[in-house]
Amino acid sequence: MVVIRLARSGAKKRPFFNMVVADSRNRRDGRFIERIGFYNPVASANEPGIVINSERLSYWQQNGAQLSPTAARLVKQAAATKAA
Repeated sequence: MVVIRLARSGAKKRPFFNMVVADSRNRRDGRFIERIGFYNPVASANEPGIVINSERLSYWQQNGAQLSPTAARLVKQAAATKAA
């Protein structure tokens, strides 16, 4: 199954997450198919915290990719931020 989830990167105590499309059998930070955005939980006020390519997200969802619970929460949060 194809899953849209977060892959952790960044330094110790400075997390940074890439939102990736990956096979569910691969490791969290392992091989992925495509990077469709990122989430920076420690972003300063003038940096974007969440960036998601909505066209690629909808493409993968139409082709059967499932969102992880955390990725679904971030997509919802990014949509609310974009609308406001």
